[in-house]
Amino acid sequence: MTQRGRATRSTGPAGRPRRADAPRGGERAGGPRGDLAARRARLREVIEPVVAGAGYDLEDLSVSRAGRRHVVRVIVDADGGINLDAVAEVSRAVSAALDAAEEAGGDIVAGEYQLEVSSPGVDRPLVLPRHWRRNVGRLVKVTVRGAGAAPDPRAEQPAGDRQVTGRVVEADDERVVLETETGRAGWTYAQLGPGRVQVEFHRLDEIDESGEPDDIDDTDDFDDEDDVEDEER
Repeated sequence: MTQRGRATRSTGPAGRPRRADAPRGGERAGGPRGDLAARRARLREVIEPVVAGAGYDLEDLSVSRAGRRHVVRVIVDADGGINLDAVAEVSRAVSAALDAAEEAGGDIVAGEYQLEVSSPGVDRPLVLPRHWRRNVGRLVKVTVRGAGAAPDPRAEQPAGDRQVTGRVVEADDERVVLETETGRAGWTYAQLGPGRVQVEFHRLDEIDESGEPDDIDDTDDFDDEDDVEDEER
């Protein structure tokens, strides 16, 4: 996760302090005072083209209050995942685009704000075909809706929703196929609720035994998080 704050020091590119005499976003004519939905829409207009231009998908954009400032959270992803270097690159590009947009048209988010750019965690729900495609091979739990819940059209349709756990073996733009305890079955996305990736502890043990994580140096990342916590105190 990369962070950028305005009028505060951060681990990302430094933001430009807002002028003391600058009008607050909600005080301008037509400004959406206290309207987080309107701010989010304005932010998306600036951020989404930047993320897409870098070759990534904007998975989520949220704006929330944290004391006297706002927090702008941006979630990005791509086929094959996105590493920390790519996240930092996107963060710099988004930060520069926000600065340019503010210089051209005034504050997009009134007052101080902090920008956080990160990749999706395993707890992010699978709701779009690309989410399922990017998790082929993983174990997921999903609600199969009662109408058309049985993948075999010859089978009797169940009356209500049911939970299904299985490994994603195929996923395209129309349907997903899971390997379950009772065999392989497929459903269209309209038949499914949001999927949830399941943590498999035995796979974590296999990774520990292989020693692969030892090749990754996360020292700088942990130091950055510690710095951010110190600054926020």
